Amino acid sequence: MSSEDREAQEDELLALASIYDGDEFRKAESVQGGETRIYLDLPQNFKIFVSGNSNECLPNSGFEYTICFLPPLVLNFELPPDYPSSSPPSFTLSGKWLSPTQLSALCKHLDNLWEEHRGSVVLFAWMQFLKEETLAYLNIVSPFELKMGSQKKVQRRTAQASPSTELDFGGAAGSDLDQEEVVDERAVQDVESLSSLIQEILDFDQAQQIKCFNSKLFLCSICFCEKLGSECMYFLECRHVYCKACLKDYFEIQIRDGQVQCLNCPEPKCPSVATPGQVKELVEAELFARYDRLLLQSTLDLMADVVYCPRPCCQLPVMQEPGCTMGICSSCNFAFCTLCRLTYHGVSPCKVTAEKLIDLQNEYLQADEDTKRFLEQRYGKRVIQKALEEMESKEWLDKNSKSCPCCGTPIEKLDGCNKMTCTGCMQYFCWICMSSLSRASPYKHFNDPASPCFNRLFHVVDVNGDI
Repeated sequence: MSSEDREAQEDELLALASIYDGDEFRKAESVQGGETRIYLDLPQNFKIFVSGNSNECLPNSGFEYTICFLPPLVLNFELPPDYPSSSPPSFTLSGKWLSPTQLSALCKHLDNLWEEHRGSVVLFAWMQFLKEETLAYLNIVSPFELKMGSQKKVQRRTAQASPSTELDFGGAAGSDLDQEEVVDERAVQDVESLSSLIQEILDFDQAQQIKCFNSKLFLCSICFCEKLGSECMYFLECRHVYCKACLKDYFEIQIRDGQVQCLNCPEPKCPSVATPGQVKELVEAELFARYDRLLLQSTLDLMADVVYCPRPCCQLPVMQEPGCTMGICSSCNFAFCTLCRLTYHGVSPCKVTAEKLIDLQNEYLQADEDTKRFLEQRYGKRVIQKALEEMESKEWLDKNSKSCPCCGTPIEKLDGCNKMTCTGCMQYFCWICMSSLSRASPYKHFNDPASPCFNRLFHVVDVNGDI
């Protein structure tokens, strides 16, 4: 190796190390060479897709996804002793999302660039071409179809190779590149299958978007402080950004109040909702457990085919079979009626408690025809009819009678004096003040000047006490 070549190589590697960071350029330790990762800048709203007639049987065949980043192209190179005076760098070019034929076209163009720069260093020109011109050179536009190319190899073109084997795709390379399936041995599509390629692209895109987000400054609309993205969080649907400290306080207040369905974006009228993963990242484990439990419960409450075991010591959710009123708890094996929550009673109507009877009366009177039929089927038409009759009787008794002060039996006064006799317990009482009277001298109450009913034995008083 001449001193000029040695110095040129050292200067070039030093320059590359100063231009690119450690993720983009890494110098080899044992040989004169290294590895460069070329990250391409994609147009906005760049889409990738897999056609439905792909050779691989994929569950997401025909899918389309918008991305901001693609995995880098990787250029591994080694500098021969007589570079750059005579020989070009030996290299391999690998990528996950380009087919071997497309990578071969890039390898061919790198060879052409060396011919143009023969005698001078060429690595920077190679890297600039791959970064800035790859998409245009291969005619790659959105939407871009992902394909797995053939791995059939041909020998690298040498001086003895026939002209017909040259890989001169020019700038017209693109969707027609793989028709001849001529592959340079230096071109490597570094991926196992189309399905793994899709997943790697989506994972890389997400990781890069997070990396970009973390490095930018954002203004929190709650505390109005500018903070790095690494200290912030955004809602996935609306992309509104808030600092984690403010969202943590906001989430904790809502969860303590039981409003787990209301972890919306704080922006007024914004319907975006925080994901469980975002909530878990910000709140304490105990609060997240409460959030998780309440969220599950509220979700089950919205499901028409889910009921809860009525036993106080159990209360586990039970799936209800369509058209069946019997539920069986998988935990305590209790069989119950899903309508009245009592022990299962087969085709017999649900038993109605005294408290429920009052509610049933009002519900039936205010219901439409469909609801009335449902209530009759659930409780029995006779039970409902009896409840209505009892309600009418109670209303009539309240309007036309008074209860005995001794036993509570309803008493109706048709005529006569105000000394009444209960038909139930035979107790004497005053119709005016409803006080019990002495059995020995019941009329003393009306003859005693100290009595509030003095001289009112025959005063006419209605059931409401009005004279």
